[in-house]
This record gives sequence, structure tokens and C-alpha cells, in this order.
Amino acid sequence: MSIRIALADDHKVLRHGLSKAFSNEKDMEVVGEAENGYEIIELVRKTTPDIIIMDIAMPGMNGIEATRQIIKELPDIKIIALSMHSSKKMIHEMFKAGAKGYLLKDCEYDELINAIRVVITDKIYLSPAITEVVVENMLNPAERENAFAVLSDRERQVLQLLAEGKTTKQIARTLHVSPKTVEGHRTKIMNKLDIDSVANLTKYAIREGLTSTY
Repeated sequence: MSIRIALADDHKVLRHGLSKAFSNEKDMEVVGEAENGYEIIELVRKTTPDIIIMDIAMPGMNGIEATRQIIKELPDIKIIALSMHSSKKMIHEMFKAGAKGYLLKDCEYDELINAIRVVITDKIYLSPAITEVVVENMLNPAERENAFAVLSDRERQVLQLLAEGKTTKQIARTLHVSPKTVEGHRTKIMNKLDIDSVANLTKYAIREGLTSTY
């Protein structure tokens, strides 16, 4: 029986390359692709894959938030992060969200295949390339609270969209809430973070890994 895989990455070339490579594996098949967190959540609901290869820095909704929502709704799905980020903050938050594996995008293809075979057996896969970072995080945990600890799930979603230049009305449509609700979230975010401008919120969101510069 094939391992059913979904791909979530905002780079089409990478998705296409992985899809083609996986098609050569006798026991693997790609059931769908998504370019952001919202799309992968919808795709998962329709296809229920065994494993998701998840990027972190995606527009609209990042991979950490998407992982958190997917695992909450469908806890049996295995998620492997495939990211350019090697910071202990990103690694920690991805595993905290429910990921079962973490690799860097410059890893060898054989390592990714091995990670899939490990994770499908309900084991954790940690790339040797980031082992030192994980150990360091265990020995020296972050001293300050980050966005994932300070803000609620919805506030982080609003912050990411604000940082990506979306207007209040656009955010309201994306999140299916009223503009007034979005404004309320923005006020709470600014108060919690003690930040008084959208420009500084954007800098904060990028620094915290909630978004990249799209």
C-alpha cells in the first residue's frame, strides 16, 4: 500500500521536482499540492494524506500555523518540515505544533526519503544537520517569550496578513470575520507587543518567522 503524500510549499518548481521524484518510488504517491497554509488545510480535508511535506515560510498562513490546525483536526497525519530555516525558534515551534520530522531544504533526497519511511512508523525524524541546534535549545531555552507564546492563534494569523500588506477588509474576507473584529485583533496585538505601528509590526513578524518578505 502506497504512502500518500501531500506537498505544501510556495515554490512551484520545488513541488514539481519532489512530485516527480516521489513518483519513482514504488511505495509512494503524491495526492496533491498546496502553496500556502490555507490551501494545504483544505487539501488535507479532501484527501487525508498519510504524510505532509511542509514548508514553514508560506504566504497567507505559515507552515507552523497550518501544522497546528491540521494536527488539531486530524492528529494521525504525519508532518515533516522541509525548510530553509535552521533557527532553534522555528524548529522548536514546528515540533511543538505537532510535526514528526524536520529537515533543511539543502538535504540530500535520500535523507528525505528515509525521513518519510521513519515518520510513517510513528517515530520522530531529526536531521543530523540540526541536531546541534536542538540540543542547544534544550540546554539554553529562549529567555524571552516569542510571538507563539504571547499571541493567540488568531492574532498570529492577523499579524502575518498585516505584515504581508493586506488591508483590514482583505484580512476580514480571508478570515471570514468583520473588519471591526480585525481592528480589535490589531489593537490587542499592538498592546501585547508594545508596538505602535504596522511598519514595526511587519519587522517583528519577519523577525519572529511568521512571514517572509513576499
